[in-house]
Amino acid sequence: MLIPVILSGGAGTRLWPVSREGHPKPFMTLPDGQSLLGKTYRRAAGLLDGWGDIVTVTNREYYFQSKDHYHDAQMARHRGHFLLEPTGRNTAPAIAAAALSLQALHGDEAIMVVMPADHLIVNVEALQSAVEHAVTLARAGYLVTFGVKPTAPETGFGYIQTGAPLDDRGAAKVQRFVEKPDLQTATHYLESGHFLWNSGMFCFSVATLLAELQVHAPELLEQTRACMADSAPVETGGCLQQELSPTLFAEITDISIDYALMERSDKVVVVPAGFDWSDIGSWSALAALIAPDAQNNRASGDAVFVDSHNNFVQSEGRLVAAVGVENLIIVDTADAVLVAHADRAQDVRRVAKQLKADKHEAYRLHRTVSRPWGTYTVLEEGPRFKIKRIVVKPGGKLSLQMHHHRNEHWVVVEGMAKVTNNGTGTHLVAKNESTFIAAGHKHRLENPGVIDLVIIEVQSGEYLGEDDIVRFEDQYGRTV
Repeated sequence: MLIPVILSGGAGTRLWPVSREGHPKPFMTLPDGQSLLGKTYRRAAGLLDGWGDIVTVTNREYYFQSKDHYHDAQMARHRGHFLLEPTGRNTAPAIAAAALSLQALHGDEAIMVVMPADHLIVNVEALQSAVEHAVTLARAGYLVTFGVKPTAPETGFGYIQTGAPLDDRGAAKVQRFVEKPDLQTATHYLESGHFLWNSGMFCFSVATLLAELQVHAPELLEQTRACMADSAPVETGGCLQQELSPTLFAEITDISIDYALMERSDKVVVVPAGFDWSDIGSWSALAALIAPDAQNNRASGDAVFVDSHNNFVQSEGRLVAAVGVENLIIVDTADAVLVAHADRAQDVRRVAKQLKADKHEAYRLHRTVSRPWGTYTVLEEGPRFKIKRIVVKPGGKLSLQMHHHRNEHWVVVEGMAKVTNNGTGTHLVAKNESTFIAAGHKHRLENPGVIDLVIIEVQSGEYLGEDDIVRFEDQYGRTV
């Protein structure tokens, strides 16, 4: 049995201001309108012959957001199986947890195909061919990694040096893994013909993986086993969901699967992948997906270039005009603008690092924030007021809650709202109608209809922070 395992984590700080802690890189929308996570899910589904399980290992904070992206990718065709981490501990614990879960559900002979959620693969047919090749080797007891033939001396990728040939289809033993090299070394790798880019994708049987972890990373395996034993998968909303213990998961060694196992085992082989691959690791990589104009300018969104060359502009709404500039990356969002020299694309992460150190809100959240029930967008804010556009999905229900410091005025602009207010029962508020929620009142907003509920919320008060909330009931299991 073949089971795709999607690893959906990582901050994607080199893609700030679009990638943020609350909306990381896998949820980014590409120029074709699809997210990286949605594309990965479609690729995973394409590996299955009919109906099957697709495992996703992600942070518990991203569970509902992931389901939304999978729904857009026709998730109903396959059963979602989510392992929810309380915090990131790198790829080795994530893959070990997935293997232990699959062992319990499907046995030792299940074959895992591990796929990062935030990479782009264009030639899906070539991917399927490479996976078929890898599955054959995995059934023979090998740990298989996928290598991509380098097309340039890229310094942002890890490399795999190939060893002795394994078969007539290009598979080879792995001689060594190499960290991101400098330009001179990367050029040598490219010219030698014996190095491949490390794609971060793997294929192995549950039995082989767990046996090799027992040899090379026994402590990590036992830590993960104890964590998995502390919880059980629960069927909910058509998905299998297992939340991992925050206490036990924090005790697991934070290490990548490359360091923990792949660089130590003698069972590691590489399959050369014939597909076009990118880790979308910077704005330069994203720009490469867009056709240039005659002056080699590229744009996603509304942009005008005058006497400008070799620029990339991404705009989420506003018109961006560039005059007399060259070699710039310009990214415009609702609350932040990035301007960087193209040669410094890798250094964008330093901006995110600084914002995190300063505890700036632009590191964590966008103006539009996803919630299990829908989204809210901050339209305007100032002293003692904040205006939001709130969208509640059909059947969505906010927690029964109370605020100490703010009053709220709700105006329904689309759909029908079901409102609970201060223990007076529930009542319906139709389009073009409004209601008032006073500070200190228990209240709840629900969408009983079949279309999105859209309201404009005007908050007023001395303190309008998102942490001014007391939850009494919540159908999504958030802290009460």
